Amino acid sequence: MQKFYYELRVTPSDHYSFYLDLISELTHEAIEEDDGTIICRSESSLENIKTGIDQFTIQLSDALHSDIKCIVIYEKKENEDWISQYKNSITPVEAGKFYIHPSWDEDKDNMINIIINPALAFGSGHHETTSSCLELISAYTNKKHSLLDVGCGSGILSIAAAKLGACVDICDTDSVSIDNSIENFNLNNTSINNSWVGSALLTDKKYDIVVANIVADVLVMIASDLKKSLNDNGILILSGILSKYKDKVLNKFKQYEIKEIINKGDWVTIALVKGTH
Repeated sequence: MQKFYYELRVTPSDHYSFYLDLISELTHEAIEEDDGTIICRSESSLENIKTGIDQFTIQLSDALHSDIKCIVIYEKKENEDWISQYKNSITPVEAGKFYIHPSWDEDKDNMINIIINPALAFGSGHHETTSSCLELISAYTNKKHSLLDVGCGSGILSIAAAKLGACVDICDTDSVSIDNSIENFNLNNTSINNSWVGSALLTDKKYDIVVANIVADVLVMIASDLKKSLNDNGILILSGILSKYKDKVLNKFKQYEIKEIINKGDWVTIALVKGTH
C-alpha cells in the first residue's frame, strides 16, 4: 500500500446525474455518493479527472445557457485502509421484495436477495430512482412477463425482474454497462435472454414491461422507441426524472394511463399502461 492516496469530491449545483455519468466514464475506481457529493479515491493522480470536470462544467453551462456551479475539492491524503472503510460504508438496501447487498454481506431471509458489488452507488439500490423502479418491478412483474431494461447500467433492475421469473432483455449505449450487467447476472445466478449495445430502437420485439431509468431529456428523445417496444396493455416504467421535468415526460405519453407515481426527494418514477387504442 502506498503512503498517500488522492481524493476528489465533486458537488454540482445541478444536473447531478450528468456528473455521475461523466466520472463513471473517466475512472475505473470505486465511486461513492454522499448527499449530493460524488467521491472518488485512488492511489494514482486524479488531476486529469478534475480538469475534465472543470471543463465539463464550463461546456455544460454554455450549452444550457445556465450558470452551473460545481464545487471540486481535490486532496492528497495519508493512506489508510480506506477500501475496508468504503466496504463498511455500503449499507444494504430494501426495496419492494428485494434486499440488495454487496457480496461481503449476508443474505436476508424472507426477501429476494440481489448481490451488487457497488463500484458505483448508482445502480446498487441506494439512489431514489433505482429503489423506486425496484418497488414498481416488485408490484407488477411475474414469471409470465417479458421485460426490456433500457439503459441497464449495473443490471440491477433486470436482475430483479429475472429473479421474479420474467424473461429479460437488456440494452445500453455503453458496452461497459452491458459487460458489467452480465457479470452481475452471473454473480446472482440469473440469466439474460438477450443483450445488445444500443437502445430500444434496435429491437422489433414487443415486451410486457419496459423499464427506462435514464434522464428526462433522453426519455423524451426516445419516447417513440419505448412505445414501439411495448405490448398493448403493457407497463412502461420511467425513472431518472427530476420532479420539475415530470410534466415534460408525461406530455410525450398522453395516450397512456398513469398507473402509479412514486416521489422520492427531487426524483419521480412513473408507471404507465399502454392501452389497446
